[in-house]
Amino acid sequence: MSLLFNPGQTILFQGDSITDALRDKETNLADMGRGYASMAAAWLGASRPELGLSFINRGMSGNRITDLVERWQKDCLELKPDWVSVLIGLNDTWRRYDSADPTSVEDFYERYRSILTQCVEAGCRLILCEPFLLPYPEDRKVWREDLDPKIQAVRELAREFGTPYVPFDGVFAAASMKQPPSYWTVDGIHPTPAGHALMARHWLATVGLEA
Repeated sequence: MSLLFNPGQTILFQGDSITDALRDKETNLADMGRGYASMAAAWLGASRPELGLSFINRGMSGNRITDLVERWQKDCLELKPDWVSVLIGLNDTWRRYDSADPTSVEDFYERYRSILTQCVEAGCRLILCEPFLLPYPEDRKVWREDLDPKIQAVRELAREFGTPYVPFDGVFAAASMKQPPSYWTVDGIHPTPAGHALMARHWLATVGLEA
């Protein structure tokens, strides 16, 4: 598989806290954070410097799909990226269990589809990433009933829009056969450094660069 990106292109990472990864949102908007987005961008830049790729991170901690809809114009379309990589969905599940504020899978799908349609109409290409969850602590297991249909919705969108797809939930499930979930995430959700590196490696493989 050849690398998807062409010289001079800009890749935008979008999502929630997993993508945000403590990036500096106040004084340095070029900051890529401390997670998979930063790792993937750094490896791509080091491996293929001749391409002169640019990277932007606009992940925002706590975001759900409705938050992406609200800020899509400013934090995506106005940035004019060539590629948009999206990882969203876990908070749409989480708020059901900690705040009794669920997002139906129908609403999740329709809102997600709306922002992807806007990207296509603006000439952006897409990379969709699967939301993921590990059973750590144990009470996370019940969350699967809410998250799994949302994962299926993202898969349907990837098929509909013909996008590269990063199967993070499956990646972490397989990794947890080698080391327990606590090795890969601090709470079943937020990756450890090893977890972020695992994500970056599979994201890069999806776009055509083995790390």
